[in-house]
Amino acid sequence: MTLLDELRNLLKKDKRLVSGDELLKNKIVELALKLDKDLIKLLLSSKRIKEHFFVDVDETLVFDKEKFMKFVDNKEFLPDSHTAFKNKIGLTADKRYISESKEVVLSWPYKDCILEGGQEKTDEKRKEIFHNEILAPDEIDRLLEPKVFTNFKRIDAKGEHKVKEIKPTDNLIIKGNNLLVLHSLKKRFAGKVKLIYIDPPYNTGNDEFKYNDNFNHSTWLTFMKNRLEVAKELLKYDGVIFISCDDNEQAYLKVLCDEIFDRENFIATIIKKSKIGGGSDTKYIVKEHEYLICYAKDINSLPEMFVKHEESYLKRYKENDKKGRFFWDTLSRRGLKNPIKYTVKAPDGTLITGDWIISRSTFEKWLKEGDIRFIKLQNGKWSIQFKQRLNIQGKKPRSLALHLGGTIEGKRDIKEILGDDKIFQYPKAVGLIKFLIEMINDKNAIILDFFAGSGTTAQAVLEQNKEDNGNRRVILCEQLDYVHSVTVSRIRKTIEKLGDGDFVYCELMELNEKFIRKIQAVRETKELLKIWDEMKKHALLSYKIEPKDIDKNIDEFKKLSFKDQKRFLIEILDKNDLYVNYSEIDDKQYNISEEDKKINRLFYKKEDLLI
Repeated sequence: MTLLDELRNLLKKDKRLVSGDELLKNKIVELALKLDKDLIKLLLSSKRIKEHFFVDVDETLVFDKEKFMKFVDNKEFLPDSHTAFKNKIGLTADKRYISESKEVVLSWPYKDCILEGGQEKTDEKRKEIFHNEILAPDEIDRLLEPKVFTNFKRIDAKGEHKVKEIKPTDNLIIKGNNLLVLHSLKKRFAGKVKLIYIDPPYNTGNDEFKYNDNFNHSTWLTFMKNRLEVAKELLKYDGVIFISCDDNEQAYLKVLCDEIFDRENFIATIIKKSKIGGGSDTKYIVKEHEYLICYAKDINSLPEMFVKHEESYLKRYKENDKKGRFFWDTLSRRGLKNPIKYTVKAPDGTLITGDWIISRSTFEKWLKEGDIRFIKLQNGKWSIQFKQRLNIQGKKPRSLALHLGGTIEGKRDIKEILGDDKIFQYPKAVGLIKFLIEMINDKNAIILDFFAGSGTTAQAVLEQNKEDNGNRRVILCEQLDYVHSVTVSRIRKTIEKLGDGDFVYCELMELNEKFIRKIQAVRETKELLKIWDEMKKHALLSYKIEPKDIDKNIDEFKKLSFKDQKRFLIEILDKNDLYVNYSEIDDKQYNISEEDKKINRLFYKKEDLLI
């Protein structure tokens, strides 16, 4: 028996859903929307139906109402007499059946959710809330509203200075949750970013990805989907994004990016070395490479990409004329897929037929311009040669880029600036980012890295500007606490070394987030109780919580393990109010300084950015 037949037979047991021998679709939909207890009980009575339409969440069965409604609404479930055609049951994308659209999509638990992802320490695990896009639109809107920035500093070779304005040419480093920062950047930078490079946390299966639900792989995909969707909005029409990843998620990330950026905008997957040597503890194959997945915002608007020629390549272009450097190359090629065949006459009248790489009309033109020559060989045959000219724009980048630096080069780069190669575990090499900057060939580009890490991207941009007199701007976002000791410190020392440049540092203004940080930092119950007293006065608590009820049962709270006490206080905070929304900048309860208000208003004034 098919699932369809089993569901029909099961529903017919409820007299409310039947007229004669026919099921009443509207009534089924009505009761499902109401989460009618008797209907739910009936559906749960069948093991097969239960497995198909209910999700086990922490040992609690949750009715997948949307899935059930789509199933019931299908023409196969209740045929429509007004049409001779029937849809096929199957997966859908954007409310269209995949079997009809021929698309390939990636599905996983919580794909239709927003994961805030507020980890701030490398060893921290946070119990994150998944906000469903359909069921919690108000919560999501509030979560993703532009935020207030604070703690502004302008940093240059001379030190730190007060920020009086945000200039269109400013480099920015923003500390805070990168999802919320990206949505805050939209007002000013949507459609303005030329290059995005990110090196997100890899989901290696060994707890490197710290968001601690039971679906580590699913959580990572949700985490990435949320951020890539808004990243696409920030890209220029001719912008590109490069994403570093390894084998653990590369295949899934590629399909996810096909959905977000569209498959036709895929450019290439670059393979680069990640390490050299080692591997004695590997059971099978030593993995020495990682990937850079590259997509365009709109591949039809993207200019050609070039990188510099190596000196060894340039040596072959030994001759010069008024058009530039060249060498003589043979015009005939063996093994061409689509050779152009025709006959030409040598100086002595000999007719020569070959597989030529240019058309007859181009041959005649080049011959007339002196770019074709005939050479008589020792065997008496003729060789036709043409001037192979040097492309001054450069050469085409290759997908196999083993020359790009790995962790060893990255550690060497950071040691040169900070004097310590152990301060950051897996820094990217400066040469890698310079290679990407070279490919986009735009001296005025805005470059974004929202997993800034040690600050390699900023160092590369500052150095490249110094080398070619460019005006590129860089925006970094980092939410982990090492942003001060590593990221900011590295960029400041880079500026000191170059003798030029500056950047503006700021942070998302914390609201409930500061209480989470305090709770995580304390080590005994009496400190938690002090925080609770502060929370009652200044925190935004869940609407389900009544503080006096907690005070009334404070002895029960004290009986909890210290770990559970901390977890409880974090859970009662409203997670939609971790940071202050810009729309509430004038609310007196947040005590925002006039100086911060002024700079925030300048930042969110889009017309101030002259691009």
